[in-house]
Amino acid sequence: MPLPRRALIAVTSANPHFYPDGKKTGLFFSEALHPFDELQSAGFHIDIASETGTFAFDEHSLEKKFLNKEDEEVLHNANDPFNKKLNSQMFKAGDLSPHEYGLFFAAGGHGACYDFPHAKHLQAIASDVYNRGGVVAAVCHGPAILAGVKNPEEEPVVKDKTVTGFTTEGELELKVIDQMRQDKVHTIEDCLAPTGAHYEAPASAFDNFEKVDGRIVTGANPASARDTARDAIKVFDGLD
Repeated sequence: MPLPRRALIAVTSANPHFYPDGKKTGLFFSEALHPFDELQSAGFHIDIASETGTFAFDEHSLEKKFLNKEDEEVLHNANDPFNKKLNSQMFKAGDLSPHEYGLFFAAGGHGACYDFPHAKHLQAIASDVYNRGGVVAAVCHGPAILAGVKNPEEEPVVKDKTVTGFTTEGELELKVIDQMRQDKVHTIEDCLAPTGAHYEAPASAFDNFEKVDGRIVTGANPASARDTARDAIKVFDGLD
């Protein structure tokens, strides 16, 4: 049975005070928008879900330095399809039928480090997609979900796979590592360490960098979100 050309973009529900300036983290705007754009252009039906059915943006992700002109236009257009999906058609993961999806994409933002490791319903959807022969992708802090995505033997699907995600060096650069330790949330490198995956870092924390290993596609940071989605679509389109 062919996989449905339908994708789920998973986003974080977490929205804690996080940055040294007191601003909150959450969903990183472009890390959901850019994959949405690519998937839509490739003819996928797209749903967006979080574990609780709620979300909030990482406040810094809405700053001009992280947005191109097109991103800003979307941000300020309530009628854009992306905003409609987020603001009025957001799903709670437990209300969805996993078999309806052929591609799972975990967006980032530091909020993902707080809830993705425990997001049982999102993990179950990703596991189902992978075990039916579909594609699982994640960008930046999205790979925080991967330790909970399991094969039928209950092993992480990333075991022995080469993956990437936001670097610990990047956390130090952003001066957030102490807050992460205080809140007992793990860096992506630490999240992946127990899985048996091979973690590969970009040359610099914010360089566009992706890894494709079978049906697992990962990207390192916000600059990688669009190409991570493109790579995931290529893998999907190459499936038998």
